[in-house]
Amino acid sequence: MKLLFTDQAIDQLSHLAKDKGLKKRHKAVCKALAYLELNPRHPALNTHKFSSLEGPTGEEVFEAYAENKTPAAYRIFWFYGPGKSTITVMAITPHP
Repeated sequence: MKLLFTDQAIDQLSHLAKDKGLKKRHKAVCKALAYLELNPRHPALNTHKFSSLEGPTGEEVFEAYAENKTPAAYRIFWFYGPGKSTITVMAITPHP
């Protein structure tokens, strides 16, 4: 799969990379993105449909775990497309 990033996701990933206090979280997010690129259904991602969001043209949005069992664990929100073999990452955010 090819990963594309929205401007929001790029900003969020850049923020993680720049903040030295979030180095561990940045590493976890990068590892999760690598899994997502290879296999969106990788067991470590715990990928599931996220019904509260839609993609820009009504696509189903999925949530993947970058961290688990951690306060404010980071999540990756994404959808399939545009086009075949492409995933668009919408957001990379801490779990509320």
